[in-house]
Amino acid sequence: MRPATLCRLAVAGNRTDHLRTALTAASSATAVVALLAAATVLAIERAPDVILPGGGIEAGPNAHYSTTLLAEAGLRVGVVIALVLLTLPVLALAGQAVRLGAPARDRRLAAIRLAGATPGEAMLIAGAETVVAALLGSVAGLGVFLLLRVVLERRDANGDLLLPTDVLPSPLWIVVLTLLIPVVAGVVGAVLLRRVAIGPLGVVRRTRSRGPRPWPGILIIAGLLMFELPRVVTGLVAGTRSWAVALGSGAVLTVVGVVLGTGWISYTTGRLLQRSGRRPAMLLAGRRLMADPWSGSRTLGALLATVIVGAVALRYRSYLLTEFEAYDRYYAVHPAERAGSGADEGFYTGAIDLIMVAVGIGVVIAAAGMLISLAEGIVARRRSYAALTAVGVPGRTLTESVLWQTMLPLVPALLLALTSGSVLMRSTREIRAGDIRLQVPVPLESLALLGGGAFLIMLIMTGVGLLVLRSSTDLEELRVG
Repeated sequence: MRPATLCRLAVAGNRTDHLRTALTAASSATAVVALLAAATVLAIERAPDVILPGGGIEAGPNAHYSTTLLAEAGLRVGVVIALVLLTLPVLALAGQAVRLGAPARDRRLAAIRLAGATPGEAMLIAGAETVVAALLGSVAGLGVFLLLRVVLERRDANGDLLLPTDVLPSPLWIVVLTLLIPVVAGVVGAVLLRRVAIGPLGVVRRTRSRGPRPWPGILIIAGLLMFELPRVVTGLVAGTRSWAVALGSGAVLTVVGVVLGTGWISYTTGRLLQRSGRRPAMLLAGRRLMADPWSGSRTLGALLATVIVGAVALRYRSYLLTEFEAYDRYYAVHPAERAGSGADEGFYTGAIDLIMVAVGIGVVIAAAGMLISLAEGIVARRRSYAALTAVGVPGRTLTESVLWQTMLPLVPALLLALTSGSVLMRSTREIRAGDIRLQVPVPLESLALLGGGAFLIMLIMTGVGLLVLRSSTDLEELRVG
């Protein structure tokens, strides 16, 4: 099959297919802009170090930037983390957008097989849909990024730049980041298609016959233990490559374990509803959760990862505030030692505040992805809902069942994410400033606000998605053809 023909078939289809392509491209473009912006911040050259009056050395500021988050090298890390964090829910939104119009797409692929395409060519077309859309979005994102560098170049009254429009990542990094999203989309598509068989009469997806096992808990425990290695192993010095690998690997294992553990949570929740549920809605929700327990991992993955990052940031903020309080008490008793240590609390917490802003935006984007998945799931099962309505099941019961199915597994999953993120930063439980010792408190109120806000946003999005259910229970959906 020629590349031109493959690309033409990949972007063909009806309005739903075009909407799916547009959403995937828009998500890819947004992710590329965020990644290129992060690379631009990293490309800022470090200013010469400044020798403090007390003999200490700290990184010098870039005076030609008016924003402290860009001028100070120590705070630029928080900016990069916030920008990279924003790409996670955006990519998850692209993953949910791929599911739009799945039944119609399956029929189109079956028609292509009926027209003479081989199974390999049909699989190639199915995978090329996402790759082509992601590539178009990535190229568009690169153009938007270069355009924004020109449009947003502003200086304040002192001549300082508001944004780092004077620097640019290396051409190699620009090419790598632009092609990263399409490559990831192709790999993920290949993994998802490994259990799919496209035939002339339809698309068959092979599913597992048994429920998920709680093995993701091993990943969570392993991740937490690796995050503790720098505290118990003397060779892992802060700032070294081995130290960064230990912390990074621990964080990744924990996040992956929490996301994959949602499948076991959903399946267990469904079994409990089947055993103890007395209302028809609970029984329907339990059966649905047991039939497709991995739906929670797909729809809640980005949300849970964002919540974990938020919990880590809140715990670290609590550590910083306790450290400032301890040294304030110490300097109140020993005022002579305050010379050369004029630390500003707001200066150090500014980057964390930026990360929390990114967490809030990420939660909203992840909830939007869940809304797309919920609406698509309802539309895909509209004949089942219409059949239940035809035999006398009230619409209120169907609405309640979808609500139970969506929100009930979310509660333990959020608790697991908040607990895992908080435990990741528990290595430092006490701050010592001379003879002053303070225990680092667990920010229970902030963690509860983060979890409650995520639950509320998901509840609102679920309510919006349920509006599709009324039209999907129309008896006209039972017509064939």
